[in-house]
Amino acid sequence: MIQNKLVKMLSGALVLSLVLIVNANAAGKTYTEDEFLSNFSGKSKKVIEGKLGAPSKKQLSVKPTNASAMLAGKVKEDKSSKPVKVEMWYYKNLVKYDPKRTYKETEITFVNDRVNGIAFFNNR
Repeated sequence: MIQNKLVKMLSGALVLSLVLIVNANAAGKTYTEDEFLSNFSGKSKKVIEGKLGAPSKKQLSVKPTNASAMLAGKVKEDKSSKPVKVEMWYYKNLVKYDPKRTYKETEITFVNDRVNGIAFFNNR
């Protein structure tokens, strides 16, 4: 009886560890610049998070204080336009620039929940 429970617990732990290993390997995948751009340009947040996992950092774009007053005389604001939500997600060591080295950081910029820009950085 106790032996059966022990076998079931060990087999459950084995299955769980295999699932975790598979997920870790999927999360550790790297891409070339061209692969990354072709696979993720224009995609939704849901698709990005499904394929790449959670980002290491998220940041919302914020309109500077008094920006409207500074531009009031120079630019006409369209009152009928919808507000635009800009968000940046950051991933580390995801994109290769040669066979042995990866960019330190990849920035994905979303405009209204769709990828609108992708940048690769080594100087951050």
